[in-house]
Amino acid sequence: TMRVRLMSLVRAIAPLASLPLSAQEKPAPAPVVANEIMQPPTRREHPAPIPLKVTVVLSRYQGEKRMSSMPYSMGVTASGYGPAPKSTLRMGVDVPVMMTVIGATDGKATAGTSYNYRNVGTNIDCQASFESTAAGVFQLALTISDSSIGLDTSKKTDAPGVVPDVPSFRNFNSSFTALLRDGQTTQYTSATDPVTGELMKIDVTLNVMK
Repeated sequence: TMRVRLMSLVRAIAPLASLPLSAQEKPAPAPVVANEIMQPPTRREHPAPIPLKVTVVLSRYQGEKRMSSMPYSMGVTASGYGPAPKSTLRMGVDVPVMMTVIGATDGKATAGTSYNYRNVGTNIDCQASFESTAAGVFQLALTISDSSIGLDTSKKTDAPGVVPDVPSFRNFNSSFTALLRDGQTTQYTSATDPVTGELMKIDVTLNVMK
């Protein structure tokens, strides 16, 4: 009969309903929104620059006696990312140097006086940088040049190239890298003048400006 056939069909479908989900048709995956896969990378924050005060002292010694001491202070900005800005200091004066000029008047040789000017002084270039992984340590790249008139050359008549009562000029140049912490002072260069025997020393001090 019709009722018996219907009951048989229900019995045949019931086992299929109990099958696991894996045997059935899987639902379609949810659509992926484009904005979720196109997010820009997180921007890295670069450390802020740090203002410094760098003091350079040029000292001359004759033996153990200090003959002169010239301090120079300059503001320097330390960079933690990218090229560091350069700070420069120029201090000098034009010194007249007398020259004898030979001429002729009425067929006779005459001697006259003329002056040329020569710049003497101190030039300092400084750049500072730091690494975030080495907290509190600053790297200074320094270039220093110093020129001056020779001192007391009249007592050095036996030195080659020195003439009494005639000015001589000396030059000093140095480039070096210093690693310093806040408030630290270190001596980085020491050199002896070959004519006068004086000893030139360079001391560098670093202070973080608050």
